[in-house]
Amino acid sequence: MLIVIISVMLYHYIKVTIYEGISQSLMYEAKILSTSSNLSQKRGSFEYGTLDGSTTTVNIITKTSKSKNPYFVNEKVGNKTYLKLYFPYIESSYITLTKETTIQSKLIDQILVDIMIVNATAIFLVLFYALFLSRMLLVPIKILSSKLSKLNERFLKEVSIDELPDEFTPLGKSINRLIGRIQTFVLYQKELFVGVAHELKTPLAVMKTKNEVTLLKPRDSEKYIEALKNNNEEINGMNKMIGSILEIGRQEGAQFEEAVQIDIIEFLNKMANNFKILARGDDKYVEINLSPKTLKMTLQPTLLTHIIQNFVQNAIKFSPQKSTITIVSRLKDEEFVVEVIDEGIGIDESKDLFAPFKRFGNKSGAGLGLFLAKGAAQALGGSVSIKNRTDGVKGAVSSLVLPILRNVKK
Repeated sequence: MLIVIISVMLYHYIKVTIYEGISQSLMYEAKILSTSSNLSQKRGSFEYGTLDGSTTTVNIITKTSKSKNPYFVNEKVGNKTYLKLYFPYIESSYITLTKETTIQSKLIDQILVDIMIVNATAIFLVLFYALFLSRMLLVPIKILSSKLSKLNERFLKEVSIDELPDEFTPLGKSINRLIGRIQTFVLYQKELFVGVAHELKTPLAVMKTKNEVTLLKPRDSEKYIEALKNNNEEINGMNKMIGSILEIGRQEGAQFEEAVQIDIIEFLNKMANNFKILARGDDKYVEINLSPKTLKMTLQPTLLTHIIQNFVQNAIKFSPQKSTITIVSRLKDEEFVVEVIDEGIGIDESKDLFAPFKRFGNKSGAGLGLFLAKGAAQALGGSVSIKNRTDGVKGAVSSLVLPILRNVKK
């Protein structure tokens, strides 16, 4: 449609341009003739030659017309075409100047034919290119579709992106990241189910053994009371374990919450004030050093809260009295980094601290906090890590790294 519109405009522009020179020439000649004193003495029509080698036929006619302005008329006689100018003269008479325009008409007709041929060729090439381009774009999509259709749900493997064009490489990488997350999720879910079975089976076996020993022979009431107390302690531990497992379900639900834009610095400041109160109860202190002053990001606040809360609670749990836990943040390249630095016992970096039901140190717990924190970080598109301090002070540094999206406002 665009090609046709441009072609029509071009054709009319060329046509007007070709006839413009002729019409201006006739108008100029008519003005000169109208001022000539000998013109009124002429009888009939006469011709005179022009500088371009053509001839102009002049005639004086009497004609009634409402318009007193000059006007042009195209006429065709046989195979020849003419352009006639009616120029007002004395009273109701007109000077008519007629010039043959057969050559110009044939030229314009030939230009029209050429434009139509060019249009047809251009439209054909556009259609051919569109079909070729669409097929070319479909090839990598078909390759990706074929690779994804061949994926085995039991043995997930990353898709090879070597055969994809550069434009589809980011899509291939995104698919591989998704597959990686699925692999991690399946692995941890498997470990989680095994851990749950083990963690719940052990206290049940202990409770059963104690009950059987107690029932072997009659005992004093104090022994029965002691056995019941021990069973209650095991039941309390199982309740905590079940609560942690329910927390996993709540976190997975939080991953599907709608992300909102928040000032993450202001959000961390409010959380830190609550942590200060919590730390004072254990005779410990929390300091904050957040940078930049403001940073707006779009994410799920529930997941962010779970990560930072887990880091700070672990720091408080494993730090000695009178020690200080420091929360710092900074921008690093295209990432936002939050660190919780403690003065505790440090960690064994050779062990996977984020595996479910892994407990370290001499503190009690279900061993699911860091496992949940890692899942929350992955849902936010970031990562978490824990390392020992390298500034000569004993303790650990828990880090959360979040990518800064394009809609971030500093």
